Amino acid sequence: MERTINPDTLKNELAGKLILDVRRVADREAAPAHLPGAQWRNPEQLAEWVDSLPQEQDIVLYCARGGSVSNSVVDALRAKGLKARFIEGGIEGWKAAGGEVVGP
Repeated sequence: MERTINPDTLKNELAGKLILDVRRVADREAAPAHLPGAQWRNPEQLAEWVDSLPQEQDIVLYCARGGSVSNSVVDALRAKGLKARFIEGGIEGWKAAGGEVVGP
């Protein structure tokens, strides 16, 4: 499995995926819009929630711009044997590609 997924590809492959918003608290508060159905997880508390994720489900996550936060969370999830990748460009890349967001 690739480490990243292109926003345009994801638009056609959303069904059945667990979408995780792993933006830092400050980034999420500054821009609270999110992908439909996304579950927010605090990346700074990863050790507290990583073991609750489904082993067999594809996980797609995003941070603000697809940088260090997404990379570190994907590394941690993959180290636990999870099928995880992140959206290229983060939520900003998703929006730039015309992806749907909900919220303010």
